[in-house]
Amino acid sequence: MLWAKTNGLRALQFPICAVSLPFIHCSSTIATTTAKPNPNTNTNTKEKLRKMVTLMVATSIDPASINPANALLAMPGWNSGPPFQDMKSFANGGVRVVIHGESIVKEDNLDSRWEEATGEVVDEVIFFSKHTAVSNRPALTVHPIGVPHLREGDVPPQGGKPGWAAPPSPRIGPWLRLLKKIAESHNLVPEFEITLEGTHHGPVTNKPTMFLEIGSTEDYWKRQDAAQVMALLVWEGLGLGGGAAVGNWSSDKNKVLLGIGGGHYAPRHMDIVLKDGVWVGHLLSGYSIPMEDPAQSKGEGNAKVINGTWREAIKAAFEATRVAFPGGEILAHLDQKSFKSWQKNAIISFLGEQNIKIGKPNDFY
Repeated sequence: MLWAKTNGLRALQFPICAVSLPFIHCSSTIATTTAKPNPNTNTNTKEKLRKMVTLMVATSIDPASINPANALLAMPGWNSGPPFQDMKSFANGGVRVVIHGESIVKEDNLDSRWEEATGEVVDEVIFFSKHTAVSNRPALTVHPIGVPHLREGDVPPQGGKPGWAAPPSPRIGPWLRLLKKIAESHNLVPEFEITLEGTHHGPVTNKPTMFLEIGSTEDYWKRQDAAQVMALLVWEGLGLGGGAAVGNWSSDKNKVLLGIGGGHYAPRHMDIVLKDGVWVGHLLSGYSIPMEDPAQSKGEGNAKVINGTWREAIKAAFEATRVAFPGGEILAHLDQKSFKSWQKNAIISFLGEQNIKIGKPNDFY
């Protein structure tokens, strides 16, 4: 039994223990104040006492999702988690694994639904999923999610909602580098490409989010060695093995890369993000910043006469990145060679209007 201070009052703290024979697991405490709580601070006190958790999500209908989840759950320390609708859940320290039976991109608002059902506060959301590609090349990928370029009324082909971008997980950059290291140590490189992907698809979340994917055909989705590498990425990245977690954001006036332009796998942004210490937010590939060619317009190069949802996409991606990296300096990094001159001029002009600074590669190191 411990005494603690809560808003200037003395409080008794008792461990909450979940019995899972033959062990008893004590995971958190509750406070019982010795005086009547101040109604002006009661809400804040309750919020502080609620447990912050990382929500891992997998679906049983996708081998590239359920296999990494099962490999992670085979590691030490897991117990049954809180009841959550009709889904299975598991708990290990501050990490929760949720397994459902639907499309991974269709189960919206799992973060808020978990909070309502359990009283725990979701700090971040991480999804296991398959990756598909026309090339069929084996790949292990990491990426943020959102469809900020879609207009109201558009039907997102892979979940999400038009104009929305989830806050990107600050872990994306550090975990890409950790994934490369683990994959190399398990001899998956060079067979598997380790890469970022541009921001795309759902489901809708409002907390910092990233997808971890195995690609790109059914044979690779089922690869147990790839599943094990993804499980180890989470195990080490979240510090479940007792080491320090990887990718916890600390402002420290750090610069954050907001990628604009280029292909889906963001090669020029990747060159920067693979360097130690680089943080990365949203990555808007060329298709996510649609710009209508002004052709012979006299206003060529003037952002105000170039139609398309590119402005909205950039603003949504910037704002979501700013939310995910409080205190950070968000710098746009342009894949210059991917743009025509009128596109580049329009984007640079618009970034200036929005007070979004542009960074060169050396600015991020």
